[in-house]
Amino acid sequence: MSIAPLNSSETDSQHSTDVESGDIERPVKRKKKRRSTSHLKAVPETLAQREQIRDASEKYAEPLDKTRPFNKGELEQHGRKLLKQMDLPEKFLGFVMVLIGNFFWKRQFLAIPFEKRMLLLPHCLKHAEGCPAEYDQFGLDCESCGACSIADYKVRAEQLGYKVLVAEGSPVVLKIIVSGYVEGILGVACLNVLEKAIDKVLIAGVPSYAVPLHSGDCKNTSLDESWIWDVIEKYEPLPEQQTSSYLPIMRASNEMFEKRLEELLPAVRSGKDQAPATPIAFTEEVAYDWLAKGGKRFRPFITLAAYDALTGATAANHARDETGDRTTAYQFDADVCRIAMAIEAFHKASLVHDDIQDSDLYRYGRETLHRKHGTGQAINIGDYLIGIGYKLIASAVGSLGAEVTADVLQQMSAAHIKLCEGQGAEMSWSESRDWNLKPIDALQIYALKTSPAFEAALYSGIRMAGDVKPYEEMISSFCRHIGVGFQILNDLKDWQGDENNKLVAGQDALSFRPTVLLAIAMQEANDEQKSQLKELFESERPAIDRLQELKKLYTELGAFETAESLVDKSQARAEALADEVDNEDLRQLLYFLVDSVLAHEEQTPADPPTVELQLTAPPRP
Repeated sequence: MSIAPLNSSETDSQHSTDVESGDIERPVKRKKKRRSTSHLKAVPETLAQREQIRDASEKYAEPLDKTRPFNKGELEQHGRKLLKQMDLPEKFLGFVMVLIGNFFWKRQFLAIPFEKRMLLLPHCLKHAEGCPAEYDQFGLDCESCGACSIADYKVRAEQLGYKVLVAEGSPVVLKIIVSGYVEGILGVACLNVLEKAIDKVLIAGVPSYAVPLHSGDCKNTSLDESWIWDVIEKYEPLPEQQTSSYLPIMRASNEMFEKRLEELLPAVRSGKDQAPATPIAFTEEVAYDWLAKGGKRFRPFITLAAYDALTGATAANHARDETGDRTTAYQFDADVCRIAMAIEAFHKASLVHDDIQDSDLYRYGRETLHRKHGTGQAINIGDYLIGIGYKLIASAVGSLGAEVTADVLQQMSAAHIKLCEGQGAEMSWSESRDWNLKPIDALQIYALKTSPAFEAALYSGIRMAGDVKPYEEMISSFCRHIGVGFQILNDLKDWQGDENNKLVAGQDALSFRPTVLLAIAMQEANDEQKSQLKELFESERPAIDRLQELKKLYTELGAFETAESLVDKSQARAEALADEVDNEDLRQLLYFLVDSVLAHEEQTPADPPTVELQLTAPPRP
């Protein structure tokens, strides 16, 4: 469905096969540099040429190995090979990659029942002078409008049973898939959106089919409508699943908190059989709610996925049932789940305390706990969640053994200590108002605050699977690069706001925290610019005015651009470590973590209202 960030350079010379020598093998090493890709996203102007490329892509994809999804480098490699075979210019690389991806997944997409598919449509297909359709709980009410082409696809898809979302690049898509409502995506978007917004769908192994828009100018654009009709009404079952996927593991991680919480961590004072809430039950009730709701649950996913990778990848190859459905998520052993859940409990505890220390207003789109229940209660709830983490680990000793449990506990305690050291360093710097912050200082704080949780999650999964010693050094270094890059991206997101997190754009910047953006700006600023920086942080002027000036100053000093380059370096170093891992399933998981954790997400313009799809409601009459 999506395409990878493209490289204008040829594939790394250390890839195992040159594209000229025949079939492309799985690469041992990946490309290390992200570059501008705008010149690689041209769509052929004539229908004849688009169809010629489509037909060639279908033929090219037919013999490809479909046992696991493409990674980004592989898809680009295939795209370049086909371009060379057809003697086409490099500018069509993005278009070709989309089509090769389509035909890699097409048969598996068509094997998904209509009611387990999603049709994702862009806002820019709407009538340019103003869409007359009303928004309701289902999105756009196109059936009673008909002013644009959206109505034709949307109405027919809904009649067939599709879930339909008119929201370009919406972050809710993967969440809907993980929740079990959707097994495959039929999407319409420009190449720019296909690259930047839906990457996670592709690399997670979700069967997808994309119809590229003819332009990316977001106004009265067009598409090849027959390409939608070619798949939207077809259902062709396959005898068995072909491609492995991380989706069953994502769902297993999700279900631990949404469906298996009572089994894995039975409530003592606030369970469903208990009397109405009492003061004694309050702490447990709020803590369980905080643990169960909110967040991407990525750390427990890492633990489950690492365990699966080193125990035969059974979950990644979990087949659909006879209806083509994988909503019956693969179930990991209860004690493996408890270890994964413990990591989330420790993480959620740290967030409660971090929000207090940083005076944050929102978390997961809700008021932070200290705002809702008071600082004292929030501290206590965070402490309670730490106790839950200990309890979950201790309860797994029976099946995992004392040695494994002790190793896991030691790793988690080390992660907890490093986190506190990093948080303490951040607060100490903020309180001292030291204007000598250097980028390396900020990066050291990031390495302490963010990386240890990823390290504990990856270590625990590998340790439960067996001997961890061959991987210990790699785990530490890999997670350091992942954690640092993740935190830098979080700094960049702070300037956009983040509806999945803190909501308030620029919140970290005005709080005078030791961000890498501030450190870069301070390093590059001349005396006059340093004075401007100090004035912006110390002034009593309205926050919105100071934020606008600070953003302008950061831009002039190259802070945003330099931060992006630091993410690229983190990505390259993490991938280099993954390259050296011998176990194929674990190596592919590490690549997936790099692609997922360090994805450069860009928010789309917020002109249209955001509408979340109501998936449990009956069809519109």
